[in-house]
Amino acid sequence: MAEALAYGKINLTLDILRRREDGYHDMRMVMQSVGLCDRLSIRTGAGDGVQIDSNLSYLPADRRNIAAKAAAVFFAETGIAPVGLDVALEKHIPVCAGMAGGSSDGAAMLRFLRDTLAPELSREDLERIGALVGSDVPFCLRGGTALAEGRGEILTDLPPLPECAIVLCKPDFPISTPELFASVQVRRLRCRPDTAGMQAALAAGDLPGVARRLYNVFEDVLPRKYRRVFELKHALLELDALGACMTGSGPTVFGLYGDRRRAAEAVEALRAQGELAFLTEPVPCQR
Repeated sequence: MAEALAYGKINLTLDILRRREDGYHDMRMVMQSVGLCDRLSIRTGAGDGVQIDSNLSYLPADRRNIAAKAAAVFFAETGIAPVGLDVALEKHIPVCAGMAGGSSDGAAMLRFLRDTLAPELSREDLERIGALVGSDVPFCLRGGTALAEGRGEILTDLPPLPECAIVLCKPDFPISTPELFASVQVRRLRCRPDTAGMQAALAAGDLPGVARRLYNVFEDVLPRKYRRVFELKHALLELDALGACMTGSGPTVFGLYGDRRRAAEAVEALRAQGELAFLTEPVPCQR
């Protein structure tokens, strides 16, 4: 039995550049992995199927589960004969949260299969396989702090986010990613993230500079029914966050803190109001 950790992610910036002919969008995002993670306990067994048992009964256990899909793609792309896999999936990353919870599970499965069956497989080849599983999977394989372009699969390592505490707060509703993308008219986006400035702040180890440059263009097109996102951003700032932003297509909002004690107090205050809140920290690049 092997245990694989699947780290969540946040978007320090998210920009949409254009709609592509293949229906996807070209993105430019500064992404950061965080310590809130799922745990996969994986055992190889007889046959060639994947059996997934989760602590969340409503999660699919077949190919609709991205961990199972990742295994199928891995075997197809490497030509390695499939092996039976029994997976106990312990979910901690909220579902439909904009934190790549499913993609991180798929990445954890790919790392396990590489380490177990094909240790000679390069990081580049594993990330190429990951891109066939999902747009966020290559970043989830690499982790750390990175500029993600294209669909999210073109990665450039960046200097790490300075030491800090991160408060996550997920409202009690999902947001449809296709709905948000359908709402985006790229040429009409009013504001865009200062991606170059964000990279410079990371290079300088300037946490306040990073916090000032948090920005996600999806916030510009959020329908009014999701106004709770902005209320939570305001709440985090009132609780002394250096900066706050929605991650991915939401609805999770996060705040950056230089003071872990104050971040812990913010989590307690949010939970006292009935919010789903977590205290976490940046995670470095996974090699």
